[in-house]
Amino acid sequence: MKIWLRKLFVSLVAVMTLGLYIPQAPLESEASDVETASEETAFSDKLSQQLTVEDLTDKAKEQTFMKLGPRIKEKVEEDMVEIIFPEIEAVIESCVDVGDVPVYEISESPAGGYGEKIFNLTNTRSGEELARFHVRRDLRPGEGYWFNFHYHVKEDGYENHHPLGEIYWDKNTPPKWMS
Repeated sequence: MKIWLRKLFVSLVAVMTLGLYIPQAPLESEASDVETASEETAFSDKLSQQLTVEDLTDKAKEQTFMKLGPRIKEKVEEDMVEIIFPEIEAVIESCVDVGDVPVYEISESPAGGYGEKIFNLTNTRSGEELARFHVRRDLRPGEGYWFNFHYHVKEDGYENHHPLGEIYWDKNTPPKWMS
């Protein structure tokens, strides 16, 4: 009998409360205002994310150090600042049209593990990638491990390696990226 009373009570409460609360449906004008407001905020967010050339190079440095990780960064930071970063800055400046600087961005997802990708330089207006920056580990017999920094450009279909520079690691195997 207790189960029967419990089921009856639950069903009565359900029937009584179903008709008491009716959610308000937004009017079409309010819905269109909400959509317009969300589009405007998305556009303003996009504008706030746009970068200058200096911001692009700073973001590129940040992404490169993130890719290397603290263990590798600690050992090669001086060489990075002296050899690699001036080359990266020159390539970014050559790819970016100074009049359209705000429409370029640096990707934020470097490849971990053994992947080569550091970052991509993208034109946000057209959505096309202009350059892809990579780093590869090279094991040279008798010499040890080297980090080979290079980039690929759209003009050759991202096929050819354009060198940025190389940094010597050690004869021991370097740790995985981002570790």
